This record gives sequence, structure tokens and C-alpha cells, in this order.
Amino acid sequence: AADEELLTGLLRDTWGFDGTVVADYFGIAFLTTLHAIAGDWADAATAALRAGVDVELPTVKTFGAPLEEAVTDGRVPEALIDRALRRVLTQKTALGLLDPDWNPLPPALDGADLDDPHALRGSIDLDGPGNRELARTLAEEAVVLLSNDGTLPLARPRRIALLGPNADEPTAVLGCYSFPQHIGVHHPDSPVGIDLPTLHDTLAAEFPDTEFRAVRGTGVDDGDLSGISEAVRAARDADVAVAVLGDRAGLFGRGTSGEGCDVESLTLPGAQQQLLDALLDTGTPVVTVLLAGRPYALGRAATESAAIVQAFFPGEEGTHAIAGILAGRLNPSGRLPVSVPRTPGAQPTTYLGPRLAHANDVSNIDPTPAFPFGHGLTYTTFDWTNLTVDSQEASTDGEFSLALTIRNTGRRPGTEIVQLYLHDPVASVVQPVQRLIGYTRLDLDPGQARRLHVTVPADLASFTGRDGQRITEPGTLELRFATSSTQPRLTAHVTLTGPQRHVDHTRHLHAVLTPDA
Repeated sequence: AADEELLTGLLRDTWGFDGTVVADYFGIAFLTTLHAIAGDWADAATAALRAGVDVELPTVKTFGAPLEEAVTDGRVPEALIDRALRRVLTQKTALGLLDPDWNPLPPALDGADLDDPHALRGSIDLDGPGNRELARTLAEEAVVLLSNDGTLPLARPRRIALLGPNADEPTAVLGCYSFPQHIGVHHPDSPVGIDLPTLHDTLAAEFPDTEFRAVRGTGVDDGDLSGISEAVRAARDADVAVAVLGDRAGLFGRGTSGEGCDVESLTLPGAQQQLLDALLDTGTPVVTVLLAGRPYALGRAATESAAIVQAFFPGEEGTHAIAGILAGRLNPSGRLPVSVPRTPGAQPTTYLGPRLAHANDVSNIDPTPAFPFGHGLTYTTFDWTNLTVDSQEASTDGEFSLALTIRNTGRRPGTEIVQLYLHDPVASVVQPVQRLIGYTRLDLDPGQARRLHVTVPADLASFTGRDGQRITEPGTLELRFATSSTQPRLTAHVTLTGPQRHVDHTRHLHAVLTPDA
């Protein structure tokens, strides 16, 4: 009873959760088959129950006959079964699932003949205007402009060569758990079911007077080189070449990216790098567009492309967002959630590492990325000024208050992403060089400035100490306001004072960034 009360309290206090705990797919069976911490299904079920898991998904593997046998022979206390059952029934009661008038069918299907698939088709709209608008907003704010020599936005070119395997592929914007890529691939004769315009479609709409020539060049991962020469000819005859490369999402080896689709190298799949290098040799400006599930090392293209646009499976409205950015209708505001490696084997490429994980004199491998975590360009410019700190010191259970001013100094509206990193120069346990502890988006018109007020709890400097307890310790810190993990703009030097303090799950996890109205 005490264990149950503690577990329930932790779930409620930490996550605001007061329901059941379910296993990830086959997670309980994996205790035997993959993790080898349980000798049989009954042992796996016992371990899961004791840990607080109430429901097994997706099928009954261990919580069925093996568990019944273990309860019968006394290996599993009935109290564990009672605890799981009580939590499941309590949640079902709270949700109304046990009410006499509850109906598992949504209103749109109530009374429908469930054995007739035609009666179900079109009865529920999961892709209505509101959903499409949300999908477009997400895509527009997520697409990242990695580099630009001034070619973008495109100035109404007469001829665009649209090249690469993803230029005319509708599903190139979808990840492996989207319905068309997860289920639809098993039913190739069935329509996709949603509108998925290709980048060819959306660019043609943005540039109605432009002549397009589309050449695939090569497949995503087939290694075919036979179409590269035609792609090169198309690029030479164009004002600009748009190379649309990247991944095909899938599951367990059926794609180049997705669950169970791991890779040994971050080289572009198939012959895509050969295609890209051949296009760069033409002398025509090449805009590289990546519809991918992971960051790829682009070789010479990282510096020789006229521009690089990165979209991580941006969803059903992704090509509208990309086309809008290429045309200048949209000002890009996405920032990298990962680093883009400079070379295929330079690992790790995460910014979140200690000094030894960065370029140093101990290793001959330089993991410095081509484009760092948090990086992203826009079509305007911003000034960051007037950083103030209310107090340079705070106790280990206190907080810092800061403010800075951001001004749009360009000629068009734009969004600046203010990122706040914490650097702990000396700690009792090795720390990452810096950690992102907060960020915010600021939409600014040309010439507009906003004052940004920031509160940083001391808890954000906490880490796991040598005794295994999470601690905040006194010492100096740097609070870096930056446009990326490698581009600090303003830095505040502050000090935590007082005794070392243990912190628990109730610690403050976020800095608060509040702009003036």
C-alpha cells in the first residue's frame, strides 16, 4: 500500500497524472527477449507489475496465462493484480467508459453498418480545413534555411530545373508513422486519402510564368547513376537548379529513415551525393532542398550550394511552406533541433557534450558540425542590445532576472528565435559545455524592437552529483543569449551562492522568457 501510494503520488505530482500505466509495444516481453532480465514470461510480467505497469500492449503475451500461472503458484502476489485492476477500473469509471449509456462508436458512426466499408468511408473528416491550417503553420515555422548566398528568395527565374528523387514524390513529406507510410504501403492500389502536393506542384503555383523541367536523376536509395547526365543537362539549361533530395520513410528496413531504419553513415542514401556533386559542377546555382528524417553530411555542397533548405518530414503542407520560402512569400524562421554533421563519420555531432566531445588536442577527429544545433537563417537582420541583470548573485534556491532588447533592423517582417544556454565553467561532475535552458519566438516588423524579460531559476543549473543525488552547487555561471549553440550574442556572468542544495522532482525545469506587449 505504501509503495502504491508513493508511485501514484509521484505520477500525480510530477506529471499531473492520475491514471493507468501501459507498456510500450512488446515492452514487457522485451524484458525476456531483448533485455534478458527475466527468465520467462511470468518473470517479465512480475517485474512489470512491480514497477507499476498496469496494461500490456499491443497483445496479451505475459499478462495472460503465464501471469495466471505465476499467481496460482504464489510467485506473484494477488495484491499486484488488484492494484493494476483498481487503477484501470478507476480510470475507466472517470472517463465514463462503464456508464450504462456509453457507446464506443463516435456519433458519426452510430447506427452505421460496421461490416460495410462503404458505409464508413467519408463519415469522419480527419483532414478538414482547421487541421490543414495547423499543418501549414507547423511546416512554415519548422522549415530551416541553413545557408544562402543571396540566391534566395528566387527572383522570378525564367527556367527552373527541378531535380532529384523527392521533387515529384507526394509522400516525401511524411514520416514513418503517418498512415500512408505506415499502413498505406501495404495497400498500393488504394488512394493516399489526403491531398499531398509535390514540391513541383507548389513551386509551379508560386512561379506561374516560369518554365520547369523536372528530372529525377536517381532514386532515393537505388544507386542508379543512369539519370544523372540528363539532370546535369537540365541544370545547365536553367537559371537555377533546385535539387530535392533526402529520405523515403518506412519501418524496419523498408525505408531509409524511420523506426528500425538505422544507418552506419550519415552520407545521403543511394547515389544522391553523386547527383548533387554533378549538379554543383555545372556552374548553375544549386538550391539544395532536403526532405529527410535525419541530418545528412552534404560534402562539398555544405559550402558550395547557393542555398540549403532543411525540412525534417514537414507534413502534408510541407511543400507549400518550402515553396513559399524559396519564393520569398514566407520569411524562414525554423531552427535546427539537431546538428548537421560536416563529415559522415564525425560522431558525436550533438552540441550537448563535455569539452572532450568537442574539437580538442586529444583526438584527431573533429566533430565540429557544418551547421550547429539551433542554427537557422532569415531574410532580415536583428540587433541584440542592452542586456541587464537585476543581481549578479543568487542563492542556490533562488533565481536570476535579466532583460535584453531585440530589434528588427531589416526591411521585412521576421521572426527571431532567442535561445538561452547555460554554461557551468567548473563543476564537481563533468558537464556539457552548455545546455539550452530556454527559448522564445519574437515576431518583429521592420524597425520594431521588443524588450525580453527572462527569469532563470537556480534549479536549471542542477545536475546529478557524485552521490547520485541531484544537486545545485555554488559557483559562477554564464547565461548565453544566442542565435545558435555556437553563436552567442550576449552573455551574463552570474554567481550562485550559499550551500550545496539537493533538488528533487519538484524542481523548476524551465526558464521564463516574456516579451513586452
